[in-house]
Amino acid sequence: MGLVRLAGCVKNYDWGQPGKESRVARLYACNSGDYHVDQDKAYAEFWMGTHDSGPSYVVDGVAENGLTNGGERKKLMLKEWIEKNPRVLGDKVVKKWGNNLPFLFKVLSVAKALSIQAHPDKDLATRLHSELPDVYKDDNHKPEMALALTEFEALCGFISLEELKLIVQTVPEIVEVIGSAHAEEVLDLNEDGGKENGKLVLQSVVTELMSASKDVVAEAIAKLIGRLHIKDQARELTEKEQVVLRLEKQYPADVGVLAAFLLNYVKLNPGEALYLGANEPHAYIYGDCVECMATSDNVVRAGLTPKHRDVKTLCSMLTYKQGFPEILQGAAVNPHIMRYIPPFDEFEVDRCILPEESTAEFPTIPGPSIFMVVEGKGTVTTSLNEIIREGDVFFAPANTSITVSTSSGLHLYRTGVNSSFFNE
Repeated sequence: MGLVRLAGCVKNYDWGQPGKESRVARLYACNSGDYHVDQDKAYAEFWMGTHDSGPSYVVDGVAENGLTNGGERKKLMLKEWIEKNPRVLGDKVVKKWGNNLPFLFKVLSVAKALSIQAHPDKDLATRLHSELPDVYKDDNHKPEMALALTEFEALCGFISLEELKLIVQTVPEIVEVIGSAHAEEVLDLNEDGGKENGKLVLQSVVTELMSASKDVVAEAIAKLIGRLHIKDQARELTEKEQVVLRLEKQYPADVGVLAAFLLNYVKLNPGEALYLGANEPHAYIYGDCVECMATSDNVVRAGLTPKHRDVKTLCSMLTYKQGFPEILQGAAVNPHIMRYIPPFDEFEVDRCILPEESTAEFPTIPGPSIFMVVEGKGTVTTSLNEIIREGDVFFAPANTSITVSTSSGLHLYRTGVNSSFFNE
């Protein structure tokens, strides 16, 4: 069985980039063939996979230009097609995850910050879905990885103890909210005091901050912004202070503005990746990325959002690990393909950039893959040759040998089950 072309799904969240400025909008328009991009809409996410909240469809009637020939484009959901053809997943994948893709593939175009959030582990996801199915859409965990297409900014994980002490000493507005007793607890910590004690103190600080009343938070932020504007006249603000000012413009009087001081500020260059395990706090701030995750849409939010907030759950579920996150640079598969392997069974991502007049081969793997073309035009070869171009998405069954080539340049991504899973 050869490649199967897919039609993806677009999400118009308000943090997305507007109209044709959004890479998501451009990719979705190309993928759809005849989709009109509304310049007044925000286009945030392009989904490829089998999740019920944004399913992909198998595309019929492909014309020579790579688009469909009129008529009905979306005939069958990918999930339904896989259920009819479970062998395309490979035996080991079916044994562990059943007749469903274990990963969800996305492109994000971020114009303003997403919520401060974390994704629950499997046990918590099961409980939350049972209790609040309208909020928590499934019972799966959601480890994820973001691979930068442009310079990409994020908040991720808690700052180190040394940095936390500095924040307590230099950001009086946070001390006003959490109280001097909590601040003293932080300052009394030392590296020899034990990780568990440090986690308990950090948890108490975060919980006190995120649970504060709106009036207390609004007053503290007003003081903070006024102070930073005065400081800006005397010295250059730090990167974190500049980020805080940007966040306050997007989400005035939001507790997430203060919470940003407690999180690592991360800037990824194109080709760098950041992965996030269960129960780790994060917020994407700006830029375009390819994102891959376990097949889930569970998000627990507590700041920088107009959506449902579950502060109690978020503060109780976090790991409270401290320190700067690991940045993945990728490992070379061949001269044109870099592979990013996070510590999760569900997925890995390949980044393929072909210059003019070049060819690359994707190694055969015993699991399924989804390919997406981000830029350029070329040819993909399995048993047949097919023209591929920007916006094309296709599913590759397990054990499919794939070669891509181009005369003018091509940039595409593949996601599939983590290679290490097949070596277990």
